[in-house]
Amino acid sequence: MPLMKAFRIHSDDAGYRAGIETMDTDALSPGEVLVKAEWSSVNYKDALAGTGKGKILRRFPLNGGIDVAGTVVASTDTRFREGDKVLATGSGLSETRDGGYGEYVRLPADLTIPLPATLTTREAMILGTAGFTAALALLRMTDNRQTPDLGPIAITGATGGVGMLGIDIFTRAGYQVHAISGKTDRFDFLRGLGAVDCLDRHALSFSGKPMESAKYGGLLDNVGGKTLAGFLPMIASYGNAAICGLAGSPDLATTVMPFIIRGVSVLGVASAGTGRAIRDEVWQRLSSDWKPRHLDTMCTKELALEDVASVFDTMLEGGSFGRTVVRIGG
Repeated sequence: MPLMKAFRIHSDDAGYRAGIETMDTDALSPGEVLVKAEWSSVNYKDALAGTGKGKILRRFPLNGGIDVAGTVVASTDTRFREGDKVLATGSGLSETRDGGYGEYVRLPADLTIPLPATLTTREAMILGTAGFTAALALLRMTDNRQTPDLGPIAITGATGGVGMLGIDIFTRAGYQVHAISGKTDRFDFLRGLGAVDCLDRHALSFSGKPMESAKYGGLLDNVGGKTLAGFLPMIASYGNAAICGLAGSPDLATTVMPFIIRGVSVLGVASAGTGRAIRDEVWQRLSSDWKPRHLDTMCTKELALEDVASVFDTMLEGGSFGRTVVRIGG
């Protein structure tokens, strides 16, 4: 196989470093499916890994990129043939195995998802881990009997990738969405995605009481901490709070009252370790009745592989907006 370019991350006696380098395709992590990468994306986790500001990688060196979509060029598994379009998100990419920031990636067949016919590889990466996480949250909530009749869904961190895609996905599924964000200058944009109301997180006032009037049918929370604790007492009877982020804090100081008086459920959303059967269901929904209507609008930046590191610091400082995709090949 040919040599390839990759954004490779090292940590050794010479220190933590990352950048574009040339490597042998044969040196890629093992797997049954060799994919010529076409698109990837940039997530907060990618920025942590690429800068070393978060302990993401569990072995070194590895190629960065927790998402990838492309075309199969070789496979020893009969489920995949040369020319098949495929994708992968999470599943150990850029953690325990080489990720999507390379011209090629080798994947285990069990982690390789056939690209749905109604998605392009670029659309799949606008969705990426962020869209998968938002849809997984909705799947968990509906499996636990969440319905639009319970009331609107509050989405915190609404200008982040999961938040934006969540607004579109939940709206597609028939829910009213209230978007919570400190970026008030982006409220018109969020309304354009489907939010019926936008609330400034800086203006939120929580009473601290264990129970409040039920204002929301459910919650998709990307923030944690006091924000999550403040919304739990406002969730309607048998509504769900799906938790998928900790942008504010990993802590949660609350009472049992919402759970034992209203039957509120807290559902964890762990996208990276999701099993294959659930992955297939989530991507089926994302490519059909839950497919966001505004993917191109949410994709605010497109980078070449050589420029992927240019957005890491801005993302970690909270200055990025919308989804960033990485053009690798095609």
